[in-house]
Amino acid sequence: MTGASNRTGGAGPLDSGSGADPRRSAGPPSFGELVATFARIGCLSFGGPAGQIALMHRIVVDEKRWLDEKRYLDALNFCMLLPGPEAQQLATFCGWHLHRTAGALAAGLLFVLPGALLMLALAWAYAAFGRLAAVEALFYGVKAGVLAIVVEALIRVGRRALKAPPAWAIAAAAFAVLFLTAIPYPAVVVAAGLAGAAFLRGRQGPATRIEPGPIDWARAVSRTILVAAIGALAWGGPILLAGLALGPDHVLVVVAGFFSKLAVVTFGGAYAVLAYMADAAVTTHGWLTAGEMLDGLGLAETTPGPLILVTQFVGFLAGWRHPAPFDAVSMGLLAAAMTTWVTFTPSILWILLGAPLVERIGRVPALSAALAGITAAVVGVILKLSLWFAFHILFREVTQIRHGWLALDLPVPLSLDPVAAVLALVAAYVLFRRHWSVAGTVGLAAALGFAARMSGLA
Repeated sequence: MTGASNRTGGAGPLDSGSGADPRRSAGPPSFGELVATFARIGCLSFGGPAGQIALMHRIVVDEKRWLDEKRYLDALNFCMLLPGPEAQQLATFCGWHLHRTAGALAAGLLFVLPGALLMLALAWAYAAFGRLAAVEALFYGVKAGVLAIVVEALIRVGRRALKAPPAWAIAAAAFAVLFLTAIPYPAVVVAAGLAGAAFLRGRQGPATRIEPGPIDWARAVSRTILVAAIGALAWGGPILLAGLALGPDHVLVVVAGFFSKLAVVTFGGAYAVLAYMADAAVTTHGWLTAGEMLDGLGLAETTPGPLILVTQFVGFLAGWRHPAPFDAVSMGLLAAAMTTWVTFTPSILWILLGAPLVERIGRVPALSAALAGITAAVVGVILKLSLWFAFHILFREVTQIRHGWLALDLPVPLSLDPVAAVLALVAAYVLFRRHWSVAGTVGLAAALGFAARMSGLA
């Protein structure tokens, strides 16, 4: 993924209106290639949803040519409407598009698995030994490297999504609302969709005006019922078994129930529910302290995979501290596994149920225009996330202003971290000017950050 050949897609927008990208590969990848690619993506998926979406776009659309631009953005729009981690759902959709159910399961699970295994190891080390200075030093530089990747995502998605003045206006409005107010993200998505339907219809190219073919309703309904039944059994089966074996009040069952409920209300990403989750885990259930919750969030922010993997950290500590009838390590592992299962199984289920609709939605003019409006709003979302990320990486203190609907986070200028700023500039230089790969950029930033921390410079 090194070299200028990886950046040819940055020269201008792909011609999604023509229906085919002449640079795309002749056919879908083999299942083995899909597995290898999404295992690689899972290992490199630092930086929260913005960085992860950018990474997948760079590999799946720009490098591999497995999806064209329009299908990728339509899928992203769809995932943004669902509860759960949108980046993992987008990976699941990419897998479904390439190898249907087997591909969806492989891509969705591999996107999470590397980060989940690393978080599990860190949770065990944290519970056994306390804070991990070496790990914090290593990921100090990773954050700065990811900042450059997020900015690249903003440029790439913005270049392709903002093709008309109304789209620019929708993006600007979405950014302003999300950056300045506490208006919930789902409301912004709905408004962007309505604005897109009103102002972007007819501006998306001829491919969006193709009328869809007839639907085999009997087959569609039977498939939906079958997928929903199997998904519900996979989701709830482990909870039922734990309840029968250990009783309904056992910590494993309580953890499973709590995080199952959380999985269906996480609209707008992990940050939208972190406050609720932290309050319940700390105050209501007493699984960990507030300081430990912040430590877990810090580990989740600096390891690959969705930020919502912080739930695994919480689950492990809950099991560690309530081990009966097993030992602490065994119960911690069981609780962590249960937490991860009930958090991500529904996300894959939503895609298996809804993915067949995405391609049809893109062929209906009004719905395609609505999705184009949501795509424009996504640019505003990524810009807001880019600033939020930059504030928390480059500055040691961020102040919050809350008054009515106003909800603004601003950095304290005198708290600027000069070493983090230099690391971010170095990462941006090698990524944008030297055309380094994502892995090389993150690796360099990690090594420099580790050296700076361990030598006392940062």
